[in-house]
Amino acid sequence: MMKMSLISKLRATPLYFVMGVCVLLFSCKGGADKAAGDDEDAAVKAQTPVTVTSVNDSAMVDYIDLNATSSFLQRGFVKANANGYLQKVNAQIGHFVNTGDVLFTIKTKEAQSIGNSINILDTTFKFSGENKIKANQHGYVTALSHQQGDYVQDGEQLAVISDRASFVFLLQLPYELRAYVHNGQDVQLTLPDGTKMTGIATSSMPSVDTVAQTQSIVLKINSDKQIPENLVAKARIIKSAKSNTTSLPKSAILSNETQTEFWVMKLTDATTAVKVPVKKGIEAGDRVEILSPKFSPQDKIVVTGNYGLADTAKVKIMK
Repeated sequence: MMKMSLISKLRATPLYFVMGVCVLLFSCKGGADKAAGDDEDAAVKAQTPVTVTSVNDSAMVDYIDLNATSSFLQRGFVKANANGYLQKVNAQIGHFVNTGDVLFTIKTKEAQSIGNSINILDTTFKFSGENKIKANQHGYVTALSHQQGDYVQDGEQLAVISDRASFVFLLQLPYELRAYVHNGQDVQLTLPDGTKMTGIATSSMPSVDTVAQTQSIVLKINSDKQIPENLVAKARIIKSAKSNTTSLPKSAILSNETQTEFWVMKLTDATTAVKVPVKKGIEAGDRVEILSPKFSPQDKIVVTGNYGLADTAKVKIMK
């Protein structure tokens, strides 16, 4: 009886109810498929787009650029050798003079007063009373104290000559870098116009600047180029150099806030990057030497898109 009753109830069930149950079952299956698809899309979207590079073996030089100022270490003073009047002045500020060039002619006050009388009495006497003052060294006239017609006294300064042979560049070297410069060392100099020349460290001043704590190093140059005094050039000091070492771009190196720990993101497969601690060496330009660990040329290191990546991150390599 119960079986017949159940069959009767099923026969009495409206057709629209059965169709509703079917629609409900189909919707549940579709929702499950959609959820699975959303999970797959999220996994794809979780991949961070990155670019990769590999290690490079090349020469690297660690250097520092400092200022070097041109200067004349020695100056000669041209002085009057008698009391009298300047009859001729051949010196001009900025002009180069050689040893023995006549710079001034002085006529003594006695000759000025009695010279004409003596010549009238005896025309063969040829009395002039003029003294010629010559340059005692070669260099540039950097100061001129008197002009033609001035009365000067014996020993009075007439001009200043900066000795060309004493022309040097003074390198302002921080004392903590003193170990990197020694006598006889070549130092590359670059002038503001781009001219490059080589200076040789010959000596050092016996004092340091009180405020900057820099020591002046004398750089002697061998050049015929006329260089003005107080010209500031760039001097390159090499701290260390390696002919063949492993390096990576700076952008591939990550660090903590205090820059006490450094690491790179290395690919273990096509979509996974892991954190690998590294020890840095020389930094030159946009390259950083990697002392450890030893990477092979086949290793792929993330160079862009690596910031903020967690260990074992999912990535997508962009071409």
